Amino acid sequence: MASVYLYVPNLIGYARLLLLVISWIYFEHSTLFLYCYSISIILDGFDGYFARKLNQISAFGAWLDVVIDNLGRTMLWCYLHPKIGFLFISTEWLAFVCLHTSGPHWKTSFTNAPFWVTAVMAKGFKTLPGIVTIAGLNVLPLWLYKFQHNIQLPFNDILDTTVYPCLIAGRLLCLAVELWCIMTHITHMVKMEEEAKKQ
Repeated sequence: MASVYLYVPNLIGYARLLLLVISWIYFEHSTLFLYCYSISIILDGFDGYFARKLNQISAFGAWLDVVIDNLGRTMLWCYLHPKIGFLFISTEWLAFVCLHTSGPHWKTSFTNAPFWVTAVMAKGFKTLPGIVTIAGLNVLPLWLYKFQHNIQLPFNDILDTTVYPCLIAGRLLCLAVELWCIMTHITHMVKMEEEAKKQ
């Protein structure tokens, strides 16, 4: 049996990490940056697929996946908009700490959540609210990079007036879910401590 470090999903994670380092080095070279960063995001979908397909789900792999996601977005937000980025990145890392206590199956630990949280998390984010949230989380920083580097896309004006507001809405919904997770974790910790004191 292969070491957890050599599981296929984790090897994909190491490749994603290398792509992030290249992205960071070439941040001002928009073409190379966008290719490397975008490939890293696309590979994020494959590590989970192979983890399930090859029965290589692990706590380390779940941790590595989210750490790489957060590192990439941290890099982007720090370069693009440090003040707003600080809010998003701090909340992401806090939510990560809170959710990681659930291990590799953290996505399924939302049974008692409000409807708007379960709508986002349902079917592994494969619902309209989930897709909008994940797009806001991952694509909004790239969209801001596009603005900052004056990158023009086909139908640029139409995309800017339709896609950009959806990305902002998705990121704000993500922020709301993250804040709910943090508050739920804090409430649970305090409750456990109070119960322990009663015994």
